[in-house]
Amino acid sequence: MTVHVLVIGGGQNAEHEVSLASAAAVAAALRMGDHTVTCVTIDREGIWRADGIRAGASAAESLALAMPLIAQADVVFPAVHGAPGEDGALAALCALAGVRVVGSGVRAGALGMDKWATKVVADAVGIRTARGRVISAEDIGDVEFGGAVVVKPVSAGSSHGVAFVREEAELLPALRAAARLDRRILVEEVVRGREIDVAVLCETGGIRWAAPPLEIHAEGLFDTATKYDGTARFTVPAQLTSDESAGLKRAALAMFDALGCGGLARMDFFLTDEGPVFNEVNTMPGLTAASQAPRMFAAAGVAYPDLVARLVKGARVPR
Repeated sequence: MTVHVLVIGGGQNAEHEVSLASAAAVAAALRMGDHTVTCVTIDREGIWRADGIRAGASAAESLALAMPLIAQADVVFPAVHGAPGEDGALAALCALAGVRVVGSGVRAGALGMDKWATKVVADAVGIRTARGRVISAEDIGDVEFGGAVVVKPVSAGSSHGVAFVREEAELLPALRAAARLDRRILVEEVVRGREIDVAVLCETGGIRWAAPPLEIHAEGLFDTATKYDGTARFTVPAQLTSDESAGLKRAALAMFDALGCGGLARMDFFLTDEGPVFNEVNTMPGLTAASQAPRMFAAAGVAYPDLVARLVKGARVPR
């Protein structure tokens, strides 16, 4: 039976272009199989754009015009990175409509988008995180420099607004840059270790498993520019001992379960001499064939079109 999938891309954040690439790749892969695909784009102003949506409609009017597309779909594939979208907003919309959706539900999306909340969850299940604190944007002028730190917005993706602060003169500009993306700013200790990602897939029936870990090789901070300018190198599978690989996979699955994730999620770690240190989670990671999570599953023998089809097959109405 042909499955009708509505693929949503774009979004009102700095990851807009990355999301468009993910949505286009997902749609193309689904069309290779037994799927009927409709695409809709959320532009930078929040206006939903697709055939049948009136030009010039406001964000609210365009969403109302897009609702029949959601109602007619068997599955919604929200390939939107960042907020609003990955933070559970689109899952909530599908939950209200009673439509199956690919990926995590409302709670996991909201928790996963909040870097401070994920640290609290990790600590609760015994997974180490970098020591840090949250600063309000109104208080950045009162923050004192006490040594090298990493500054990042609490809720932003693709490393936008992330800075490695080495000297006192760099602190206030870094805090101001992060504050442009979020009113809450996370200031963390610098963790020295290998950067390792682990992707987890939850399939039909609730079976979830971790792909071979991937190692990121980058000079300095793995920032936004490095992620997308082609200078970063990846090794997959990462060169790890069996104990290191098993420990990272256990931690990734524990975080996936504790957050209540669904579909696909990518867990990012630093591997130190004392073991894994959890960094953050992406509940809707980059989804082109060249993105990190698909690379990991390709190393496990799951080709990109198969991965996307599995995600659609495992979709469910969010709770």
